Amino acid sequence: MAKTSRTVRIQFFSEYLLASRISSCKKCPRLAEYLAEHREKNPDWYCMPVPGFGDPNAKIVLLGLAPGLKGANRTGRPFTGDAAGIWLYRILFQRGFCNNEESISRDDNTGLRNIYIANVVKCVPPGNKPTGEEVNTCSPFLQEELKLLDSAKVVVCFGKVAHDAYFKIRKLLHPELKGKDFPFGHAAVHEFEGAPQIMLDSFHPSRLNTNTGRLTWEMWEQVFEVATELAK
Repeated sequence: MAKTSRTVRIQFFSEYLLASRISSCKKCPRLAEYLAEHREKNPDWYCMPVPGFGDPNAKIVLLGLAPGLKGANRTGRPFTGDAAGIWLYRILFQRGFCNNEESISRDDNTGLRNIYIANVVKCVPPGNKPTGEEVNTCSPFLQEELKLLDSAKVVVCFGKVAHDAYFKIRKLLHPELKGKDFPFGHAAVHEFEGAPQIMLDSFHPSRLNTNTGRLTWEMWEQVFEVATELAK
């Protein structure tokens, strides 16, 4: 059933409130201090927690680890301004999910169709390594994002941290689930009861993985071919 104009307005307002709460969050002292340090060094950078970005009616959710220091932390948009973002937006453009081949800043005209991008942790962590406590503290934000994305069918997890974080959310609803039955593996598909029904794993498109050949372009294309088919 199509959403009514009132439902769309309520959803838009809920998304706006959630984005505002995310961007003003200071619940993790280590991350808040790290952001403050870089805000002082780089006053023109975004340097705040980064909300998700994309189509609120998306059937596919892309879940990354955290904002990159010189990427999303600088620009204010997930996977924008760094090497991982180049890989991501290029494949999204090629498959018709994005109107631009490259996302440069949150003020450009980039738009997504049927895709929503989020991170497990909304603040850039030192060394790109959030603690387990920071992942858990940020989890309610991701849970709220997923509730608002009520058309989502597939969550593509970039890396094991994203995989584990999403699995923990599913386990909250179904405590009987066991991690050993849902091992991380590139292009591995896992099914759950309830939406989003599918978790699809992928190596993260970090420079470390793409430069070493752990993640090739052919492997990257495979993930999006599978995600597109599962989202039908």
